[in-house]
Amino acid sequence: LNKNVPIFVCTMAYPTVPCPLHIFEPCYRLMIRRCMETGTKQFGMCISDPVKGFADYGCILEIRNVEFFADGRSVVDSIGKRRFKVIQHSQRDGYNTADIEYIEDQKVI
Repeated sequence: LNKNVPIFVCTMAYPTVPCPLHIFEPCYRLMIRRCMETGTKQFGMCISDPVKGFADYGCILEIRNVEFFADGRSVVDSIGKRRFKVIQHSQRDGYNTADIEYIEDQKVI
């Protein structure tokens, strides 16, 4: 998962840290549905950037559970997995996507 990765532009996320989300915007509802249907259950999280749209660094979130409501909203239980660097910014069907490169953290001994 490093080409056309869906990007949720919202807040900072970190590896191992839970990130509960309330999804209500139509573009992100579509994004979450696609993440679940394709089986990847992952998407990137980046903070906003006024020039580029979203930051050059972010964190992959893995969806642990989704609760869908009748009106289309959902509550997503996700957790941070890996940090990444954005190689190329793009868009798909109203939400942001990116080609990314994973950042390998050095283990602290």
